[in-house]
Amino acid sequence: MAQTHPVLHLLCGLIASGKSTLAAQLSAGPDTLLLSEDSWLKGLYVDELTSGADYLRYAARLRNVMGPHITTLLDMGISVVLDFPANTVGQRKWMREIIDDSGAAHQLHYLDTPAQVCLDRLRARNATGAHAFAATEAQFHQFAQHFAPPTADENFTIIRHTSS
Repeated sequence: MAQTHPVLHLLCGLIASGKSTLAAQLSAGPDTLLLSEDSWLKGLYVDELTSGADYLRYAARLRNVMGPHITTLLDMGISVVLDFPANTVGQRKWMREIIDDSGAAHQLHYLDTPAQVCLDRLRARNATGAHAFAATEAQFHQFAQHFAPPTADENFTIIRHTSS
């Protein structure tokens, strides 16, 4: 039976900051479902994803479909770990709409990991081939330019995770 007070877990952090690792840990809770943007994008659009612009286009399509689905899950009492980046104000605005539509509690997990640590992890992750996408260092820097840490005025319950 689903819990009565579902939680929407959101993840914010640079590429390779540990978002997917934390998402897997959070999803181990009872009545909790993990939704991974990387898994969905790889399954639906792997051959079309060749640039940052492709990612933005296909990620927007995925958000349009997933938003109402996530709201339904939360309304059913199922907690959701949303392993989609909450790295820009625009991405978080979409997530805020889900929170407002569902009335669910939420936690925005901000992984405050130094860029050099992320780059080292990215290199190691790419060497294993275990991740759905092997971002290049150039892509890391491209997306890092658009990263905006969450602020208090966005009205999220922020849980900050630091690593060095």
